Amino acid sequence: MRVTWLDLLQTQRDLYRLPRNDERFLEYLKTMIQPDGTGLVLPLVAMNPMAHDHVPDLLDQYLALDADRYGQTVVAELLPELDDNDLEIEVGLVLSDDRRGGWTNRYSTELQVRAGGKARPSVSRWATGLLWSSEPADLLTVRETLRSLLLRLAWQRTHGIASTLSELLAQEGWVQHRANCRGPHLDPDDLAYTRDVLTPLGQARDHATWIAALFGDPGARSLGHQPLGLSDRAGLALALADARARHSN
Repeated sequence: MRVTWLDLLQTQRDLYRLPRNDERFLEYLKTMIQPDGTGLVLPLVAMNPMAHDHVPDLLDQYLALDADRYGQTVVAELLPELDDNDLEIEVGLVLSDDRRGGWTNRYSTELQVRAGGKARPSVSRWATGLLWSSEPADLLTVRETLRSLLLRLAWQRTHGIASTLSELLAQEGWVQHRANCRGPHLDPDDLAYTRDVLTPLGQARDHATWIAALFGDPGARSLGHQPLGLSDRAGLALALADARARHSN
């Protein structure tokens, strides 16, 4: 895998220095879109150009942590594990506003990344590591985000894009385990219950079921889907627990 790193955090912060009006929005479009309107210059679609002060304040915290340099190091350290992969991509960090961004639903956005969508090089030459305005600035989050992003692309290159829930859970379990993600976690009884609920749904192909399975009832309700009676991020917790169990044997 060949990766070109993009310093995107400062670019986002500079846009937020402009007044929160049409001037900022037009500059955002100018920064992101080619002059002839035929494509993107930078992968900033996931940012909220009209965000309130909580977003630039959080960007200041990430910049104080030198998160772009740290992210570049994380990617460089991971690349030797991905040498046999022939992808060529450009990678950077984008802060998405799931806290007050009216056009951002975190669950649907995450599913796009986890199930293919905007993270696929066949769609774009870019792969963006999404940070979230609802979470504090944290370098471990940067590390998990970028490792998960690239490991997921490597998995998809080998196994293809998931077409069923069971394939998606297998992918996400492997990715979270290899990325050394800290969670999510469920207690043993909740894990057993989640497995009982999801096992009969393994061949499900619709995204409504995927949302409810991976992200639990909070994700399902946020998008008007039928809940399955699951805890927050229950499917992801089950996938991680099963992957860890397989690799510990």
